[in-house]
Amino acid sequence: MTKKPGKSTTKTRKPRKSRHTVLADGPRPVDVHVGHRLRLRRMLLGISQEKLGEAVDLTFQQIQKYERGANRVGASRLFEFSRILDVPIEFFFDEMPKAEKVGKGENRNAGMSDTAQAEIKNNPMARRETLELVRAYYKIPDEDVRKRLYELIRSIGGTGK
Repeated sequence: MTKKPGKSTTKTRKPRKSRHTVLADGPRPVDVHVGHRLRLRRMLLGISQEKLGEAVDLTFQQIQKYERGANRVGASRLFEFSRILDVPIEFFFDEMPKAEKVGKGENRNAGMSDTAQAEIKNNPMARRETLELVRAYYKIPDEDVRKRLYELIRSIGGTGK
C-alpha cells in the first residue's frame, strides 16, 4: 500500500466531553429542584411514595430517587406526575433558585451549590411539620374555627393585625 501525498492514514478525533454521572458529579440542580417539588406536592396531598409509585408503575425506591434528584425525571414521566398530582408541569420548575438556572457557558455539570442546598434546608415550606400542619388545618370542618385558629397563630407569631 502506497501512501498518497497530503493524506494522513490516521484520523484525528475530537476529544469527547465526559458524560455527567450522578456518582461522580452529584445530581444536577434542576433535577434536585424538580424532585423537591415532586415530594412537596405528594406530601401536600398526603400520598405515600408507594401509592404514587403504583400509579405510575414504579417502586417506591424509584420515587425516592426522583425526589432526591438521583434520577432525572423524563418528559413523559413528568407529564404523568403532573396529571396524578393535579398540577401543571410548570409547577415542578416554579420557585427555582437562580443558582439552579444554568445558561450557556456555565458549568452544567456542577452539583447543587451549598447556597441552594441551604435555601431548601432552611425553607419552612419544605419541612414535613409544615405540610402536616397545613393538612391538619384544612381537615378542620368548621370554617369559623379555622379562621379563629388562623388569627390565634398570627397573633402568637407576631404577624397579627
